[in-house]
Amino acid sequence: MKKSFRYIVLSFVILMGLSAPQAFAGNKDRSGQAGASELLINPWAASSGWGNAGMSFVHGVEAMFGNVAGISSCNTLDLNFTHTSWLVGVGNDTRISSFGVLARVGESSVLGLSFMSFSIGEVPITTTQNPDGGLGTFKPNLMNINLAFAKSFSNSISGGFNLKIISESIKDMSGVGVALDAAIQYVTGPYDNIHFGVTLKNIGPTMKFSGDGLSFRAFLVEGSTQQFTMVQRVDDFELPTQLSIAAAYDFLFAETNRITVAGNFSSNSFTNDQFTAGLEYAWKEILMIRAGYTYEKGIWSKNGILDDPDCMNINRGLSAGLSVQVPLTKKEDGMKLAVDYSFRDTYTFNGTHSVGARIIF
Repeated sequence: MKKSFRYIVLSFVILMGLSAPQAFAGNKDRSGQAGASELLINPWAASSGWGNAGMSFVHGVEAMFGNVAGISSCNTLDLNFTHTSWLVGVGNDTRISSFGVLARVGESSVLGLSFMSFSIGEVPITTTQNPDGGLGTFKPNLMNINLAFAKSFSNSISGGFNLKIISESIKDMSGVGVALDAAIQYVTGPYDNIHFGVTLKNIGPTMKFSGDGLSFRAFLVEGSTQQFTMVQRVDDFELPTQLSIAAAYDFLFAETNRITVAGNFSSNSFTNDQFTAGLEYAWKEILMIRAGYTYEKGIWSKNGILDDPDCMNINRGLSAGLSVQVPLTKKEDGMKLAVDYSFRDTYTFNGTHSVGARIIF
């Protein structure tokens, strides 16, 4: 067991070394230069309710986004479906649909699969000759597929990896990429009430778009009837690498009440670093109420990205949520049904709302 743990720690250190030029080279001048920024959006309702503060504490399907080592807590089977209304009032009613499943495949190993799909709505087609549209519409498609594996090396230590397949496309142009997450969770304390976690996310090669949308017909010379096809060159782009270090502490009262204080630091390669603090109260692990606040440089400006060049986030930093988790059997580790909700405040529009349902076996 100790030998296996050494292997995963070594793998994690190697990944950190390979990604160091990306993970720690970020500055505000690079903002907007990365692609696939949807990789940094948490699509799940429970964990987003306290602003990703619980990355050392996250478990179940949602751990595939936060800290993939957390999926090792799955007993037999976990299912999660979440619907997110992203930036309500933005115009096209952007929706995020997410589904995930976990299955235990051994005494200490868990496999996971999840999908996250963006529905951005219909966008008018415009050209230089028709800047006001009138040529119809197109629908952008964004989808991420996650294949995860995690293993518990002891009652205290677990680690895991998550392979991401990234797909972005419109009618005549698309881009496909892959990325890898690696994470470790550590639990200690007299009641397993002290949590630590480290996650390295979105490590992978650059992406590049291709397709007929990059070509157009042109005349050989002015006034000529001879045409030829020109293909525009496009640059590849990097993925938004992120390193997160998190910790949490559970205060236990009268065997039925829990208050968890959690914090998370995220170092982003293409945006500002973020500090998140969160608080969660649980009654018998049936009712959970949580809130969090994420701070980054420029987030306290009056109108956010509209008037402060240091602000690179439309979110104000405040998030809140709740979960109701009902046991369906008398067994402590029996089947449970849970409903989650979260809200994330934004400078403009009407915030982001997520509603999710979980079935835990």
